[in-house]
Amino acid sequence: MKNGNRWVRRLFAVLGTAALSGCLMLGAAPGRMTAYAAEAGGQQTEPGYIDDEMRAEADEDMLNYMRTLTRSNNLEQYILDELDSILYRGIYYIAESETMTEAEMWAWVERVKGEMDAAVADKGTVTTTTEFLTVADNWETPTVAYNQSVNIVLPLINLGEEWLTDILVEPEVSNDVNEWPFQLENTGYTRNFSEIPGCATKLYDEALFNRREVTYTFTAREDVLTGYYPLKFRVWYSRDGIRCEEPAEVTVYVSCQGKPGSGRIGMSEETNVSQPRIIVTGFETDPADVYAGDTFLLTIHVQNTSPDTAVSNVLFDLQAVEGGTEGTNGVTNSYAAFLPTSGSSSIYVERMAAGSTHDLQIEMQAKADLSQKPYVVTVSMKYDTDLKADLTDEAKVSIPVLQESKFDSSTPEIYPANIMVGEQANVMFQIYNTGKTTLYNVQVKFEADSLEGGDTFIGNLQPGATGNVDAMVTGIAGTADDGTVKAVIIYEDDAGKQTRTEKEINIFVNEMMMDEGMVQFPEDDYMEEEPKKGLSLPVILGIVGGAAVLVAVLIAVIVKLRKKKKAAKQLAEDLLDLDKNE
Repeated sequence: MKNGNRWVRRLFAVLGTAALSGCLMLGAAPGRMTAYAAEAGGQQTEPGYIDDEMRAEADEDMLNYMRTLTRSNNLEQYILDELDSILYRGIYYIAESETMTEAEMWAWVERVKGEMDAAVADKGTVTTTTEFLTVADNWETPTVAYNQSVNIVLPLINLGEEWLTDILVEPEVSNDVNEWPFQLENTGYTRNFSEIPGCATKLYDEALFNRREVTYTFTAREDVLTGYYPLKFRVWYSRDGIRCEEPAEVTVYVSCQGKPGSGRIGMSEETNVSQPRIIVTGFETDPADVYAGDTFLLTIHVQNTSPDTAVSNVLFDLQAVEGGTEGTNGVTNSYAAFLPTSGSSSIYVERMAAGSTHDLQIEMQAKADLSQKPYVVTVSMKYDTDLKADLTDEAKVSIPVLQESKFDSSTPEIYPANIMVGEQANVMFQIYNTGKTTLYNVQVKFEADSLEGGDTFIGNLQPGATGNVDAMVTGIAGTADDGTVKAVIIYEDDAGKQTRTEKEINIFVNEMMMDEGMVQFPEDDYMEEEPKKGLSLPVILGIVGGAAVLVAVLIAVIVKLRKKKKAAKQLAEDLLDLDKNE
């Protein structure tokens, strides 16, 4: 063979190193190449033979033709292998021909192209069917709002026994927002994978296990409509080595949420005009705190959210949630928690422009026996637009109702009401929760300069409950006033707000003053300097004797108290010395 491996060099010049496998394949059949050369060439004696530049041009033309065929047809691998073989034979023949004219070369090129056309025309096809190729039900329908991204998963399953190969998947995109909800960000969305195994048992679980999933990430359009969009995908495949003639079509769905007023998928252009929505943007009450039994002014702020559609003949109806009390024979009487003072709960607004706001005001009274909790007021709305009548909306507001905290207390019992310094008095009385709300952390403290102690914690008092106060207070100093002591009752409400109420009681504390064994006490109470005229001697002796006895008793008490005081002082000094030694 003249010029050695020139055809190989020509082949690599056209196809690059990727042609190595084809060249090896061609080397296995040199006899066939020689036959092609003898058939097409023969003896050439005329001058003007082709050169390497002409050969390169012919090679490039055949290669481009083959590439065009492969791009425009979904070809099986065996067809692609046949086209490669035809191309290599054509390049080989031209490379080895030394006496080929330019006209003969281009005639040979046209012959090679004809063989390629015949190979493609003889390819097998199958009729497309979706009896065996479908989508699985293992994915929930995704949801996406306008301008947001979402993953669309296409789980393909093969319910047929034969394996499907050379799979190509492509969505049917559109620039029409009614047909395709996503932005067109790429020039192509084709995905491919090698195979989907067959389902030998013809059972769905096996097909589901063998599924292949294709995932797309799309961004919803700004003008996307609200509703469910069907997303159609075309699937090309081969079965038993034969390519499908038409692609199968499978469908999944996506739920889209458009802008307010964007319309819904499937509506006509006339009804797909921006529909207005009236919403409640807030409310206030005057006074700010509403107590059961009070009359208050309710102000509700509403807005027409449509950017381009006005509403008219707007009727607002405000209805409070129903409450109830236990009536006779166990029957519950139902009634509205709030009643309008004017008798009507409806408010009429003639027109609300696009995007406008309005304040609704109504005076209402809260029922006196409401429990302390929030109560819902439903705002029902009915209105018209230029295209449609009797549109409706509904909103709710929640109004907290408070109950006044109420309590009462019994008359205190004090024993004894007159004590000496260091002695204790017992104070007892009851606290009654007469309101409809719980009193939290109820406690009692005693405040006076002459007393200490007696703090009592009662805890929570439910409505109708009673708390008992049984306190011991200790005299610490003589009473300098009329003996008034403040019993302070403290409690908290549901919000933690503390309330302090004072109750006055009387406890008199006596303080004895003595000097080294002597007792000083008021002369008027225990003795007189001179007997009054007119008293007999026995009477005087009785008075003196009684006074002596009283003095003896007082001295004994004071001595006992002094001993206790000295003992306490000594104990304190001993403890102080012990701390110092440590």
